[in-house]
Amino acid sequence: MSASMHDAPTPPNDAAPDDDHGGDSGGGSDGGGSDGGGSDGGGSDGGGSNGGGSNGGGANGDRANGDRANGGGSNGDRANGDRGTAWSPADPLGPRFEAFVAGLNRPVVFFDIEATGVDPNADRIVELAVLRVNPLPGGIEAPRTWRINPGVHIPSEASEIHGIYDADLARAPTFAALAEELAEVFSGADLAGFSITRFDVRILQAEFIRASRVVDFSRARIIDSQVIYHQREPRNLAAALRFYRERELVAAHGAEADTIASLEVFAGQLARYDDLGVGIDDLHAVSTQHNDAYCDSGRRFAWRDNEPVFNFGRMRGKSLRWVASDPTERAYLRWMIDGNFDEGAKDLAREALGGHIRGALRARTVATR
Repeated sequence: MSASMHDAPTPPNDAAPDDDHGGDSGGGSDGGGSDGGGSDGGGSDGGGSNGGGSNGGGANGDRANGDRANGGGSNGDRANGDRGTAWSPADPLGPRFEAFVAGLNRPVVFFDIEATGVDPNADRIVELAVLRVNPLPGGIEAPRTWRINPGVHIPSEASEIHGIYDADLARAPTFAALAEELAEVFSGADLAGFSITRFDVRILQAEFIRASRVVDFSRARIIDSQVIYHQREPRNLAAALRFYRERELVAAHGAEADTIASLEVFAGQLARYDDLGVGIDDLHAVSTQHNDAYCDSGRRFAWRDNEPVFNFGRMRGKSLRWVASDPTERAYLRWMIDGNFDEGAKDLAREALGGHIRGALRARTVATR
């Protein structure tokens, strides 16, 4: 086995696959939001669906598309994207936020996106919510939410995250149908949200381009509250030891000091969380839960509708089953087996060449924000 990807044989009919694992962003990001742009749905089937076409069948209940709470009340009588009434928070946002609004010279749009997966270039938006803050005397507009028919099947892994299924969007408009309306919301505004830089902004741009309605985000300034959160509230071993054991880490990054601290942090977690199991199986399940979107530790394959899809290179978004069944593309799997990949990814490739496609057997926990 080669020491690096540069030593690996070139994949058939392609340059070496890019090593961008993708999908680590979305409606959140590592360590504060979710591991992926709205969802942990893994790759995408080239912008189409794995066995899908357009969303069909089923109604969207008796509620309007995109219902959300509106400042503490229900907006169930509002149509998709309606402005509703003026919004104010349940608790005051404080004088420094008021100073922020007073200093604005252009609108700031806080927004969040739910999608069919975590690839901003290939996946599709299924829900978009905005909260527009205008320079004074405009202030904060009412939140607006759109449910959007992506035109492709929503993988089960994504639906388990955001709770939106194909039937929910059967009567919803497409992004192209909403493009002009949404362009009015975002044009000339700065952007804000939680973990929007890596996924939300990029998938929104891709949708506008796909709808032939270009919105120039190049001059938009971005406020990412997750970035600020991680900068001001570190999530490292020293911070964990301070939180769980109320002591400072001495000689940080020395192997022995860090090992002792990690044991103390774990003991502190057991003491703090009564509902945290003490059995090794329970603790293993909790510790690996954030990787449930991926089939292997190297994240070369992601789950999509309970089957592996490629998460890298020219096969990104293609199902392992399809590649293994294609007489020409099977060479790609043999290239993986001979190359510098983790054994977990190689095992999946070997099994596929042998006629077995691994399924997602473990139960998934529906994520909430």
